[in-house]
Amino acid sequence: MLTKKTLNKTILIGCASVVLIISGCKSDNGAAANTQAVAQNIILKDKFADNFKIGTAISKAQVLNPSDPELLLAAKHFNTFTPENSMKWESVNPLPNEYQFDVADALVNFAKKNNQQLIGHTLVWHSQTPDWVFEDHSGNLLKREQLLERMQHHIKTVAGRYADQIFAWDVVNEALNEDGTLRESKWQQIIGDDFIEHAFMFAHQAAPKAKLYYNDYNMFKPEKRAGAVALINRLKQKGIQIDGVGMQAHYSLDYPDFAEVEDSIVAFAATGVDVMITELDISVLPFPENLAEGADVSLDIALQQQYNPYKAGIPKDVEQQLASRYQALFSIYKKHSDRIGRVTFWGVSDKQTWRNGWPMQGRTDYPLLIDRNMQIKGFVDSL
Repeated sequence: MLTKKTLNKTILIGCASVVLIISGCKSDNGAAANTQAVAQNIILKDKFADNFKIGTAISKAQVLNPSDPELLLAAKHFNTFTPENSMKWESVNPLPNEYQFDVADALVNFAKKNNQQLIGHTLVWHSQTPDWVFEDHSGNLLKREQLLERMQHHIKTVAGRYADQIFAWDVVNEALNEDGTLRESKWQQIIGDDFIEHAFMFAHQAAPKAKLYYNDYNMFKPEKRAGAVALINRLKQKGIQIDGVGMQAHYSLDYPDFAEVEDSIVAFAATGVDVMITELDISVLPFPENLAEGADVSLDIALQQQYNPYKAGIPKDVEQQLASRYQALFSIYKKHSDRIGRVTFWGVSDKQTWRNGWPMQGRTDYPLLIDRNMQIKGFVDSL
């Protein structure tokens, strides 16, 4: 998942401008209560069964506690899981020749028990990959062939371990710049531009039955979209398996323009691969655009008040904006459901969303379809 990105500052709009009219805009508390009651009968994976699979990210704390309420809720509402961090390189292979599979094994077993598809996330990424991966025993950068060998060994060990248990892998994550060019990561610097090709070939060798995906953020932007389309076509032209593209979807109430999101869905589908919506959430909070990296903003009370305005609960007009955004987004998703295989939320409920802790700790956000009381939100019935 993306750890840091700039989101446009949320601009709050009035209830009157919301397309979707729900009971919160009325004074009829009885109608609002009825809407909420109807929502509680919804099972998300059943609601969208004719459109696409519905997924969520599962954390280490959740999967290691079989009685965790959110884990049980996830089993109820979602039919596909993605590990939040437990299969990333720093988690599963933190030191040379040291693999830690306890969390990944627990998630694989839980998904199998509950008949959920499991998406492996992720094999090759510039972030959350230990420095030693790129270095020799003396701390010098590896040569091309040495790093290719290390990459192949890791993919064979991890993807190969779950070859018959994991439905698909995010093989390469976030390898593109915003202008569509390749990011100058250590993978690219040492191996060259073809490191992506090798990663997909190694993944196919290790798990020949698995679907293989490329995953990235801001894929709605035309320049990045073009770079991803070129990447997909290059792999396909060389006969290298790529089955889908994951469009990360960390959005806000006024960003991005969903017309651009739809344009990218159409463009990616035209390449012949499946489209996956990954890491979906819609933040309702303003974003501190000029926040200096590393600032201890948790100690700044004034800043907390400015960027954490809904500690006591989400106002009705803001919830209606959130409802409208989700309605518009799911209208697009359902329109293109013949090419969208999965919509995965990044978290189970508002209570534990990563948005509460980024870009500053201690915020109170409301970005998901399940609230802090682990109840389906009233507007979900209209999606």
